[in-house]
Amino acid sequence: MRKSWDNSGGAGTVVRQVEGLRPVPASVTIGNINIAPATVLAPMAGVTDTVFRRFIRNLGGCGLIMTEFTSADGVLRKKDEKAKRYLHFYEDEHPISAQLFGSNPQVMAEAARMVEGLGFDLVDLNLGCPAKKVVKCNGGSGLLRDLPAIGRIFEAVRAAVKVPFTVKFRAGWNDDEIVCVELARMAESCGLAAVALHARTREQGYSGNARWEWIAAVKDAVKIPVIGNGDIRSPEDACAMVAQTGCDAVMIGRTAPSNPWIFRQIQQYCAGMEASASSNIYDEPSEADRYQMIRTYFQMLIEEELPDAVGKMKQFASWFTHGVPGGAALRKAIYESKSAVEILGRVEEFFEARLCSAASTSSGQALMRETV
Repeated sequence: MRKSWDNSGGAGTVVRQVEGLRPVPASVTIGNINIAPATVLAPMAGVTDTVFRRFIRNLGGCGLIMTEFTSADGVLRKKDEKAKRYLHFYEDEHPISAQLFGSNPQVMAEAARMVEGLGFDLVDLNLGCPAKKVVKCNGGSGLLRDLPAIGRIFEAVRAAVKVPFTVKFRAGWNDDEIVCVELARMAESCGLAAVALHARTREQGYSGNARWEWIAAVKDAVKIPVIGNGDIRSPEDACAMVAQTGCDAVMIGRTAPSNPWIFRQIQQYCAGMEASASSNIYDEPSEADRYQMIRTYFQMLIEEELPDAVGKMKQFASWFTHGVPGGAALRKAIYESKSAVEILGRVEEFFEARLCSAASTSSGQALMRETV
């Protein structure tokens, strides 16, 4: 299937042709929850904590945000601080879904009840994580080889909560064991409110291409909303997926940390598409925008007083400074820093120097034109 991975670099307005594309739906209803627009921030371990989720929410354009995937066993262990941290959220994060993983139906059901009690709008089952440590415990994509066990989890959790229950899964264990259509039908028959398919197998991990035709096959097989996930790197890709699969919503994972504006860009792109049949427009961030973005996110990390704030800053530095001239020097300075405050200072120092230099160059060029 054709995809549009031709994102251009640089700041300014980007104009694209939209032939053969369809706008991402303005909204999708999952159970009794309205998601508008029909875009979802994928649950990502080590990424989608409360700071990043609120950061994405504040940038605009994202309809639903999700927690990091959280162990159901950890939720039930009252002393599990990691699970508590994963499930911490603020009121301005609604609508928000909590994603759980595990293989014991009773444990999953009880954890889902606790999540509902915390005020989450939806609860989601992870059947997609390919990590060996999760799979060996029969969690994540490890369950894809045992559909009867998945069915028991579906039934137990559905009976335990009143909030919408959804599932995110991969197409199968490998190309010889594709179960996505059967699994989606089972989810629908067990009363789940929506399904999200990452169109890769567990064996693929995150390599190769997502097979969007599997999303189309799932959409043809069920009547509940289908969320497509995999290889959305631009607004064009999101609209291509909708056009080629008929999916009701799109989910974006790895693109979001490197381009947090992706959801807003999709919204802009689709609004332009509705207004014009020939072309569309969306904004690319300027260097000043990127500076403001990095500074805002790092300040949020400091204010939240997360125990791993320094690690988070260093982790995100490589994503946030991608494509920034001289970014390698900034990343080196960040990695060598010892504290969160020092890291923020390095960021401010780097960008202030660049922006001052750009302003001086612009003023000089203007003066030369006046002289001439």
